[in-house]
Amino acid sequence: MTRQDNTGSEPTGAAAARKRPVSARAARRGTCSRGAGGAPALGPAEARGGGSMEDDAPVIYGLEFQARALTPQTAETDAIRFLVGTQSLKYDNQIHIIDFDDENNIINKNVLLHQVGEIWHISASPADKGVLATCYSKITDSRVLTCAAVWRMPEESEPGSHESPDEASSTAHALELLCDLDGAGAHGSVACVVWEPTGDGKRVVSLADNHLLLWDLQESSSRALLAGSAALEGKGQLRFTSGRWSPHHNCTQVATANDTAVRGWDTRSMSQIYCMENAHGQLVRDLDFNPNKQYYLASCGDDCKVKFWDTRNVTQPVAALEEHSHWVWNVRYNHSHDQLVLTGSSDSRVILSNMVSISSEPFGHLVDDEDLSDQEERRPEDKSQEPPQDGVIATYEEHEDSVYAVDWSSADPWLFASLSYDGRLVINRVPRALKYHILL
Repeated sequence: MTRQDNTGSEPTGAAAARKRPVSARAARRGTCSRGAGGAPALGPAEARGGGSMEDDAPVIYGLEFQARALTPQTAETDAIRFLVGTQSLKYDNQIHIIDFDDENNIINKNVLLHQVGEIWHISASPADKGVLATCYSKITDSRVLTCAAVWRMPEESEPGSHESPDEASSTAHALELLCDLDGAGAHGSVACVVWEPTGDGKRVVSLADNHLLLWDLQESSSRALLAGSAALEGKGQLRFTSGRWSPHHNCTQVATANDTAVRGWDTRSMSQIYCMENAHGQLVRDLDFNPNKQYYLASCGDDCKVKFWDTRNVTQPVAALEEHSHWVWNVRYNHSHDQLVLTGSSDSRVILSNMVSISSEPFGHLVDDEDLSDQEERRPEDKSQEPPQDGVIATYEEHEDSVYAVDWSSADPWLFASLSYDGRLVINRVPRALKYHILL
């Protein structure tokens, strides 16, 4: 028996994979409108609930199959590139490499075959652009088991290289298996694989049922050696749902979610170092560390809330958001400007929030008085200007099904992607007014 989509909405896959992005309106009509010069003819951004007429309209790409796995190609910092994994029971599953040309608003894509099963989670190596990990389901001894493996993409799989668009759509390369992570399923079904944020991409953590497993990838990632493990202990069926590796403290801490709890672990001793026992009223779905501020962690869950924690004092969150009307599946800090927080939910909405009060720059850019050559030039309104307030920046409503994944581009800090279960990938940008406010 396979896992079911828990949102109550029936998935509606697109009839065929579209090579070109379409506007939000055109996507709802099932058509693709094009402007002069081949760029998408996109309408105003009224659906974005916080954007202005000057903001770039969303770019939409449709997959043929249902999908819930999304990651930026983390090691790629020049090109805007995302990887999307599909979920199909009838056909071979795929990984779509989505290359976004932001100057021309055009998507180039390449498709890799992932023939071993439905993809539940995907993560890219932070050090090697060609390496990724997937969690996928397969049937073993009449039961469904979710396994994990590390793969290498073929070198010719870069979108738009060597092939015309027609050839690219008709050929699909296969992934090269580098190694299995607990291929025998001795520790149970794998929920996710998390890479060490910095370093040479040779250490990963996998969460399998109630086991936290630390792996060393050896011999060009062709062999995985179990370097350490820890297990949840207690009554009932304890099972991890999500995890993130902290970029701080020399990458020695990992946070995990299970049931309503959030726990921190030291990867040197594989022991628990903190615990928020009832972090959420219902299941915790996702976590993310603030990349620029130590000790700060965000969590989200089935209670429709997003909470922000200081791991030095876990008795209560330092802030909370309650803007979604259904389960919140994803939370992501912006890598460069940590006041920007993305969330995706099965209410089919993506929300961009400004959590400036608990960011690394709570008062914006600080300016010393000495930097002002003439004090008289300071206007009265500058002195009395209030610091920016927390709140929702924009609500993006281009999706019509549960949004299972959101993530920022690793190449452009102002651009992000979201993925809904019906196979719709939407690329959006931070509103221009906010971008300039942060920069200037």
